[in-house]
Formats: sequence, structure tokens, C-alpha cells
Amino acid sequence: MHDKKVALITGANKGIGFETARQLGQRGMTVLVGARDAERGEAAAKRLREEGLDARFVRLDVTDGATIDAAAKWIERELGRLDVLVNNAGIVVDQQKPSECNLDDVRKVYDANVFGVIAVTQAMLPLLRRSAPHARIVNVSSGLGSFALQTDPRSPYASINILGYNSSKAALNMVTVQFAKELRDTGIKVNAADPGYTATDLNNNSGTQTVAEGTEASVKLATLDDDGPTGGYFDRMGPVPW
Repeated sequence: MHDKKVALITGANKGIGFETARQLGQRGMTVLVGARDAERGEAAAKRLREEGLDARFVRLDVTDGATIDAAAKWIERELGRLDVLVNNAGIVVDQQKPSECNLDDVRKVYDANVFGVIAVTQAMLPLLRRSAPHARIVNVSSGLGSFALQTDPRSPYASINILGYNSSKAALNMVTVQFAKELRDTGIKVNAADPGYTATDLNNNSGTQTVAEGTEASVKLATLDDDGPTGGYFDRMGPVPW
């Protein structure tokens, strides 16, 4: 059995996913850089290894069940278990008004941001159960998925009206709660992380936070003590209203 904790981060070849892998690696974990593009994923893992971290590339496209199953089998064969799953991969496609957005674009967003998370979590749960009660699942959500912040005119999120992305993150929050309820008795903790408005490719690097700041919530939730929360929604400052 592998002696280090093992963390899988999806969409980890750049941005918040890459920084999450870096910070978990700096905490002594073996980090699995999940990415759908082999060249970019290998390059990201190599960068982390050059920093002295134990990083390995795993090809994983969250919208492709075959790669998910293959990744789970590889982890089982090579490492024997999984301690941390960070469902970080996500996309935004639709930018039009809700009345004008393309339904196929909305489906693409849900496929990655919601169905992909469910598929990866289901595939990795047998490996995570081997690390219970210390295993952790982090679903990278967004403040844009908060009903409270979307409907509060004082909130900076209130003016951002992206139907597919925002509603997919609201759905992801409920997915988080449902898995947390099922797994509560196992000790496996499942939480949603809001990175905040972070400069990444997702927003053309217009965010006001650094990637390191945007990673704080995910890393905290991935390294919770056994008495930490489950079924919650947090940013780097604390709880986020649903």
C-alpha cells in the first residue's frame, strides 16, 4: 500500500486545479494531475516534479466515462486507494441572455460541471472508502451558484446572469449535499468550495484574486480534521450562503 496520502485533482493542468495540486503536494501528498489533454497534463505534472513534489499525470476527461473508469483502475493498481478527490474541472460556454442561450451549450456545461462530477465521484468512491474515515471530497463550485448571492442586489454576483454556468453550480451544490448525506456515517467529508473571483482562463484572467488565494478554500476542505464540517459551502473566509 502506498504510504503517502493520494489526491486526485481533475482539470489540474492549469489555473486553480494546478495550484491545488501544488499546494497539496507541498503538504506531502502524492498528487494525481487529472487532465483530458495528455501533453498538457504531462507537462503540468513535470513542472510539479521539478519543484520536488510527487506528481503523476492521469488522463481523465470528466465527460468521457471510459477515461474515468481507466483512471480509477490505474489508481487502484498503482496506489491502492485514494484519500482526496478534488472535482475541479469545469467549463463556461453560454454567455448570452437566458432567453437567447443555446440549449446545446447549456447541456455541455452541465455535462462537465454536474454529470462529470457525479461520474468521477461514483467511480472513485470505492478507492476513497479505503481511506475512510479520513477521505475528503471537494467539489469546486462558485459564488455564482448561490441563490442568496444571486438574489441580493448588494452582491457583486447579482449582475452576472449566465444561465448554464450559474445554474450548474447551484446544481453542484445540491449534488454535494446529497453525497455528504449518504457518506456522513463513513466519516468521508464532502464539501463545496467557492474559489471567489480568481484570475483564471475561465474569466480571461479578469479576476481580482490570485490563483493561490482562489485555491485556499479547496485546500482547507481537502485537509480537514476528522471533526471538520461536511455538506457545507465555503470560500476562503468561511461559509457561503446557499
